[in-house]
Amino acid sequence: MTTSHAFSASPTVAAMAGAHCPFMPVFGAPQVMFVRGEGTQLWDASGKRYLDFLSGISVTSRRTLAALAATGQPAKHEPFQPMPEGFVHVPFGDLSALSAAVDGSVAAVLVECVQGEGGVIPASNEWLQGVRALCTERGALLMVDEVQTGFARTGDWFAFQHAGVQPDVVMLAKAMGNGMPVGALWARRDIASVFKPGDHGSTYSGTALATAAVCAVIEVMREIDAPRLAREKGEYLTTQLRTMPKVHDVRGRGLLLGVEFGAAADAKAVQVELLARGLVTNAVTATALRLAPPITVTVDEIDEALSLLREVLA
Repeated sequence: MTTSHAFSASPTVAAMAGAHCPFMPVFGAPQVMFVRGEGTQLWDASGKRYLDFLSGISVTSRRTLAALAATGQPAKHEPFQPMPEGFVHVPFGDLSALSAAVDGSVAAVLVECVQGEGGVIPASNEWLQGVRALCTERGALLMVDEVQTGFARTGDWFAFQHAGVQPDVVMLAKAMGNGMPVGALWARRDIASVFKPGDHGSTYSGTALATAAVCAVIEVMREIDAPRLAREKGEYLTTQLRTMPKVHDVRGRGLLLGVEFGAAADAKAVQVELLARGLVTNAVTATALRLAPPITVTVDEIDEALSLLREVLA
């Protein structure tokens, strides 16, 4: 979907040398400070144009300590120790390990259908179906994290639909507001009914501005058939990427893709050089780039991005 960015700061980290970065150092100083956006295009304060092939997919800080403890990334736990207890992590895609871990003390299983920060790794449909069956058998809730994948990003409205499973709880954010900071928790009525007035609250819960934005986003997504666009553009982008030298694999779904170089290239170095040439991406691992352009990206813009990537890899 169309993104818009507005910051009042200098255009590059180099320009901020010796100056105070206006953001808390949660992710380090931004390499580029964008001041305007339209569709897939961004501009910095100097007027330089960029193609946004990331859509702000990882710009939000992590929504309590409990949520942080739930993620299986120990490096992100360390600065906040001690973590809340009660979370057990098992290897992604390993149904036997999950079966061994889910006993009578487990209330819920939380999964991503496509791991985002883990490297854009899609779960198999068979594994997700196995997780659903296991949760039903053991009396545990199946919770699905659709923060990165939800709202048409993977080529269906939600990533769990590819596997034909029905989760008990779904976590939503990012694309549902299309730039408006908003998140939601969607649950079956019988599960939601365990909450009573006063059990939970938030200053901005149900705010009219955010919910109006969500309604507008969904209306436009329906009008443009966003899942179809994500499927078609994702297929085209994937096909072209696989023809490139040094690209060992392309994984993911729809317009959430991981471009794997293996030992052929340093993903961080590629990302830095692409940014200098005007293409915004993300080195999601040491050997893989994450691409997640807006669903409204045009074929011409995809071709322009592919040309820049070819230049850098050459």
